Amino acid sequence: MWQEENNKLYKKFTFKNFSEAFAFMTRVAIEAEKADHHPLWTNVYNKVEIWLNTHDAGDVVTDKDRALAKAIDAIASSN
Repeated sequence: MWQEENNKLYKKFTFKNFSEAFAFMTRVAIEAEKADHHPLWTNVYNKVEIWLNTHDAGDVVTDKDRALAKAIDAIASSN
């Protein structure tokens, strides 16, 4: 479940290994590029943390963030 705090949506994803985490990030990157909406994220081994907010709207959470979060969840559930 995404958490909204400090004007950001946040979620942590855990995978079996680095390769699965990196494959997930690659698929998210493609969706983010299509939406012209790029996340702040980190990756350490099998963990990926993502923060979303809209810079053009004053660094707050918008429908654009919620739409990307929904797309990210769909990618994660297909792994």
